[in-house]
Amino acid sequence: KKLSTKRSSCYIKDLDDGCLMLIFSFLSPIPDRYNTALVCRRWRFLACHPRLWLRVDRSVKDSSFPGVYPTIEDAVVAARPGDTILIAAGGVHQASDIQIKKPLCLIGAGELPDETTLVCSNGSESALEFMSTCKLANLTVIAELGCCLLHRSGRLTVDGCVLQCESNPLDHLSHAIVTTATANISTQDKIPSLLTKSSADCVTVLRTRIEGGAKAVLTSGSLTLRRVRVMYTRTSLFFWFNVEET
Repeated sequence: KKLSTKRSSCYIKDLDDGCLMLIFSFLSPIPDRYNTALVCRRWRFLACHPRLWLRVDRSVKDSSFPGVYPTIEDAVVAARPGDTILIAAGGVHQASDIQIKKPLCLIGAGELPDETTLVCSNGSESALEFMSTCKLANLTVIAELGCCLLHRSGRLTVDGCVLQCESNPLDHLSHAIVTTATANISTQDKIPSLLTKSSADCVTVLRTRIEGGAKAVLTSGSLTLRRVRVMYTRTSLFFWFNVEET
């Protein structure tokens, strides 16, 4: 008997929802997973499923929409370690002294970082306070009196953002854009990082526009500013730098 030369074919459209969602979970949230939602209705449903990321939308007034929250703080509290939070573009999101003690990724949903703005109100020490490994991407963070980002521990990555801190005529009242400080974290708050293999504390800034403030970075302890690169454009300065142990 002759062996059959026909090969069984399997197409991605034949996979069940659970298998497709598992594949989507390995894609980077922006732009890969975001682009999969544009393929068809089924892929949009799976790519936007709350199991893959949470969403912040100020227009939501109740909890009837699973995985959608009216404020960033609500989404951070509900998130599990390793989750991605997609923050809706348009309007202003309030972010004052929000402590993040678990590995999370916060991403702006607009095409440009200027379309998704987080504002830290007067009297707050910072907009976001990081105590674990996190990533911030495609967002604008504005601090009126205080620093934009306060890093206490973990590996913080800031990619393609705008960080703006209001300058004060009195220099001693002005704050740095990014501040590092020693963390006082209890044992129960220490959650193993899901986003990186290394546990060393550091801050990595990539393609980020920095405006105002007394200085770009204020370091403490053994962390120092290293490998600074600046790209000049007609209207802005874009920075690449690392804050890490010497």
